[in-house]
Amino acid sequence: MKKVLAVLLTILIIFGWYVTIFGIGSFAPIKDQIKLGLDLSGGVYVVMEAQTDATGDDLKKLMSQTQAVIERRVNQLGLSEPVVTIEGNNRIRVELPGAEDADEAINAIGKTAQLQFVMSDKTIVLDGSQVKDAGIISDQESGGYAIRLEFNKEGSEAFKDATTKIINHEVTSQIDGVPDGAIMIILDGEVISSPVVQSIIPNGEATITAGGRGGFGEEEATSLSALIRGGALPVALKEVQTSVVGPTLGLDALQMSLIAGAIGVALIFILLIAMYRIMGVAANLALLLYILIVFWVIVAMRGVLTLPGIAGLILSIGMAVDANVIIFARIKEEVINGKSIRVAVSSGFKRAMSTIIDSQITTIIAGIVLYQLGSGSVKGFAMTLMIGIIASIFTAVVVTQLYMELISENKTLATMRNFGIKTDEKKPFVEVSFIKHKKIFYIVSVAIIVLGLGVGMVRGFNYGIDFTGGTMFQINMGAETNVSELKNVLKDSGIDDAEIVHAGKENNEIIIKTVQALDSDAREVVLNNLFDKFNLTEDSVLSVEQFGPSVGDMLKANAIKAVIIASIGMLIYIIIRFEWKFGLAAITSVVHDVLILVAFYGLFNVTVNNPFIAAVLTLVGYSINDTIVVFDRIRENLGIMKKNKLDELIDTSIKQTLVRSLMTSLTTVLAIIPLYVLGGETIRQFTLPLIVGIIAGAASSIFIASPVYYDLCQITGGPKYRAKKSKSKD
Repeated sequence: MKKVLAVLLTILIIFGWYVTIFGIGSFAPIKDQIKLGLDLSGGVYVVMEAQTDATGDDLKKLMSQTQAVIERRVNQLGLSEPVVTIEGNNRIRVELPGAEDADEAINAIGKTAQLQFVMSDKTIVLDGSQVKDAGIISDQESGGYAIRLEFNKEGSEAFKDATTKIINHEVTSQIDGVPDGAIMIILDGEVISSPVVQSIIPNGEATITAGGRGGFGEEEATSLSALIRGGALPVALKEVQTSVVGPTLGLDALQMSLIAGAIGVALIFILLIAMYRIMGVAANLALLLYILIVFWVIVAMRGVLTLPGIAGLILSIGMAVDANVIIFARIKEEVINGKSIRVAVSSGFKRAMSTIIDSQITTIIAGIVLYQLGSGSVKGFAMTLMIGIIASIFTAVVVTQLYMELISENKTLATMRNFGIKTDEKKPFVEVSFIKHKKIFYIVSVAIIVLGLGVGMVRGFNYGIDFTGGTMFQINMGAETNVSELKNVLKDSGIDDAEIVHAGKENNEIIIKTVQALDSDAREVVLNNLFDKFNLTEDSVLSVEQFGPSVGDMLKANAIKAVIIASIGMLIYIIIRFEWKFGLAAITSVVHDVLILVAFYGLFNVTVNNPFIAAVLTLVGYSINDTIVVFDRIRENLGIMKKNKLDELIDTSIKQTLVRSLMTSLTTVLAIIPLYVLGGETIRQFTLPLIVGIIAGAASSIFIASPVYYDLCQITGGPKYRAKKSKSKD
């Protein structure tokens, strides 16, 4: 039965990849089905902030009305799948794939809704400012729903006069298809409803029914009432963030990222086979299925693939390897301890299960927090990462296990050589006492943190424009351009503080950054002056980004909040699964890693921006992942090595898991480095802190977390973990 399942699964993987790449029949390949983010497809996104003092439910209602109006407006632009979402409490995020003119988009979506009630003879009865409220009620006569309107005092009088004229037959229609007795409700020049007056309405309260076709459906009634309320309760919108990505820049970024991703995955495949031989082949088959699952889940969820999302996918592949490495390391250890390969495979999977689940769940906790508090592309990064983690548990535990059990039952394949085990290999051992030298590790870590933070504070951290507020232009000049000429043009445009750097293969592109958050009119002045001076066109503009100062304040607040919430969530989980000393030691290790990353940014003056926040949250989850593997082994050994001193037990546990820690960090870094080299500036902003964080996380799980646990045990009188709890395996 297992052989049949394995054959069918292998055929499924091959067929799945064929369909993914080439499609089959009417089923299109994935490149035609997956939805690309604006940074890959090109387009405009705008974040606009409501200028209102409303709070609580009033603010929610107002934002919902504004969203409904803007959705209707952007749908009229004729663009492919525009997206309008409420971001935070008082912001609207509008994504317009395929749009190239940010100014036109902002003007189209940002103007106050114009709502009018007009009689069939084109006489304007009242406007949106005179509509007090609109909501849905049950239609008792026709079933379904009706819409209830309420006017203010001025509107009530105007509506009474209009309905009186209509009932007295004083109105003659001047519009084809509109009856004499209709009052059209017009939003931004388009008729959204044209109910016919049945009686004089003197009290300022009217009801719109669906007429002869029965009542409105709930969705239709809700939508129409929201549009009417939106005209009645207009809110001024202020542009706080804008990004324009040209289709050429997006296509180049996609191609380079895919190439980098393929190289990273190939490197992982080669390393797994080199280290684990036939076990590596089984893991690679599982990883091929894993990648298919992640891609098609994104398609099924109508998720958006962004550059950060690609980074999240590649990172999750590295973490998927982590589960396999935990299993393989345990299998090799079981064989070295004298068990047959078949028995070692069976017990290796069982004993590794707890570690896999514990380590991945803590990373999911960080991903959930990142998704909730992140915005835009950061959400895509978090979603891809979480999907990947769940898929990795399935493929490692189910798929890899199926292949490994079959291999272990085959006498030809189940040999020490094929499993990458030397016949004279001994138990893993490193001649160093980690606990004995813990003070050295503490001093080195503190020195690095103090140096980096000190330099950063004295010189000032290099905050990007998404933190400080500002504007960035990336323009293809066609040839290398003199910086002084550019500065003169910018000075004439009112910009004195611009930072200008060359980019592109032949320095034919320029990136202009200023801390001034330029509105759409000011950006247009800058671009027009550059066009005139250097004979450029709008096609020369590769990307434009603008961030208001309030965006940076929100990012900083969310970063701190996210780290605190994620740390508390993981601490609670670890205390439940382990004990409080393990939890406190793990969080100490996380804080250490975050400080190391911040110190790195301060020491080397790296730009701190929105992707940095995503990297910090990912680092929090990844660092805990590494630490839990060591802690699981310590917990297990507490129930086995009862006669050993605690420092000896912890040293042994670290040595037993050392190869695994180094291997998983190596595979993850291998996946990310090609992205850093080939992925372009945007994706480098995600990958650089990830690389630094992964290295810091691997080091802290060995040199910080375990020594801190030892010190806590010494302070509190020793470990209190009982042997009966020691069911966790590595």
